[in-house]
Amino acid sequence: MNLPNKITVSRILLIPLFLIIMLVPFHWGQVHLLGTYLPVTHLVGAFVFIAASATDWVDGHFARKYNLVTNMGKFLDPLADKLLVSAALIVLVELGYAASWIVIIIISREFAVTGLRLLLAGEGEVVAANMLGKIKTWTQIVAISALLLHNIIFEAISFPFDQIALWVALIFTIWSGWDYFGKNTHVFKNSK
Repeated sequence: MNLPNKITVSRILLIPLFLIIMLVPFHWGQVHLLGTYLPVTHLVGAFVFIAASATDWVDGHFARKYNLVTNMGKFLDPLADKLLVSAALIVLVELGYAASWIVIIIISREFAVTGLRLLLAGEGEVVAANMLGKIKTWTQIVAISALLLHNIIFEAISFPFDQIALWVALIFTIWSGWDYFGKNTHVFKNSK
């Protein structure tokens, strides 16, 4: 397994740590940041989530720079993104920071695209994420980070950046899913 794939696997391995920090009732108190009280567990959880998310850029950078792009990486990288984002969104629903219907749409799109990827793989095609898919992933990461941090940067001016970011992520999620299916309808034409 090459270095980029090891970095991708590390992203997957950070998910249980994130879940433990966010869901086990640790009583680490609160921290006062920019006029907002934030549970320390949410601050630490946000840090773990952001660090795990940053590995998406790092593994891609090394894969491209050193020509280490592999089919395993093309499979693992989007899977790691989907697992991390899905876990974080489900936690946010449980904590009451994200609307469940938005999360259901986002996760449903991820399942649908994963299913399409499996069909394409059965036809011998491995499709790497396109630019729209990458934008979708980063809008999701920004929205989740803002929600985990309780919108602390914009709370003082009562600007709901976290909720707006979640809506933007939803729009890009739907758009990129529509694009992905639109470009790969050929896989359904041969089925009976």
